Amino acid sequence: MTSSVSAGPPPPPVPPPKPTWDPFQPGRSPWLRPTIRIRLTLLYGGMFLIAGMVLLAIIYLLAAQALRDGSRLPFQILSVRIQASDTVCSLPASRDGRSLTPEELTAAVQQCVELQRELALDELLNRSLLALLGLAVAAFAFGYVMAGRVLSPLERITRTAQRVAGSDLHRRIELDGPDDELKELSDTFDQMLDRLDRAFTAQQRFVANASHELRTPLAINRTLLEVQLSDPEASPEVVQLGRTLLATNERSEQLVEGLLLLARSENEIVDRRPVDLAEVADRALDQTRGEARAKGVELRGARLPVYVNGNGVLLERVALNLVQNAVRYNVPADGWVSVGTRAQPGQAVLEVENTGPVVPAYEVDNLFEPFRRLRTERTGSDKGVGLGLSIVRSVVRAHGGTVTAAPREQGGLTVRVTLPA
Repeated sequence: MTSSVSAGPPPPPVPPPKPTWDPFQPGRSPWLRPTIRIRLTLLYGGMFLIAGMVLLAIIYLLAAQALRDGSRLPFQILSVRIQASDTVCSLPASRDGRSLTPEELTAAVQQCVELQRELALDELLNRSLLALLGLAVAAFAFGYVMAGRVLSPLERITRTAQRVAGSDLHRRIELDGPDDELKELSDTFDQMLDRLDRAFTAQQRFVANASHELRTPLAINRTLLEVQLSDPEASPEVVQLGRTLLATNERSEQLVEGLLLLARSENEIVDRRPVDLAEVADRALDQTRGEARAKGVELRGARLPVYVNGNGVLLERVALNLVQNAVRYNVPADGWVSVGTRAQPGQAVLEVENTGPVVPAYEVDNLFEPFRRLRTERTGSDKGVGLGLSIVRSVVRAHGGTVTAAPREQGGLTVRVTLPA
């Protein structure tokens, strides 16, 4: 009898670590960046320098041995007349007041030859070291140039990858040249870009078609509501309800238009306008105030005017999702939600902080995945469908910003949205 155990969903893939080198960081020179070109230059130059030093040592030893063997006198002095000179090595004519014997004179000549040999070896070593130093500098410069030529296809691949990272999936490397490893890497990268381009195009087409399909029922709802509001016999309660539904329907139409614009712009906001984050946050708080009052949650926080270039409807959806999550996932009593906006150098920050259950740090990243909630199944509930934070992350990325979340020690979360100002 066998029992089957249903395996849970596979964990999301761990993204590769981001490079820690920032060439624009103050105090760091781009020449000190540990690029492959610099490493290859140091490798080739270092190998040449080591080979030159070994070759110089071998030549020095061979030259010393040759001079040692060749400096031995093949004769013996029996009688000679010596005249003193001012050379480096001078032979004495006498010692202790007496004339040198032939043996002593032979030894003196041999010692003089040895001294000349040492001076010649020292001169050879000095000049060889200077030559080796000059060749090493030339080798490093030549290695740097050749490494650049060899790695030029890799630089082309890198530039194309950077353009692709900017949401331009239509670019290809199309590297020409010999069929080597770099050509194979380039072709593989182009094939991957083809598949990504097709996948993103299909996704954008689906979103665009879905947005178009959503327009029809929204337009019908708007027409029916306008007809009902034009009825002079409608009661005040019905008129008030119709106006509220009409405002909600209008906001839904704007959201659909924003999603359609997002799909057409390849996941990047093209039609940007100045938007005040403080006004966006205030509108989100107004829409959530009734729900917060019903749950006994206090809304507070200081919102300073700060402008960003983006789509106001989508940014309002970001603030609304964050505030709604903060209100719905709160403590049963005496809870609060703080919504604040402020400006930083070159950035605008929207921060939503709330009380609530204790969130483990390892669960924070999962909250941004679709249909994920804290300690709940991937199904619907009375608190939503589990897409709030996923939409927040997508819209923030489309605006070129980042969203981070950190658990509070007393419980709850602090979510910070940073957008370029």
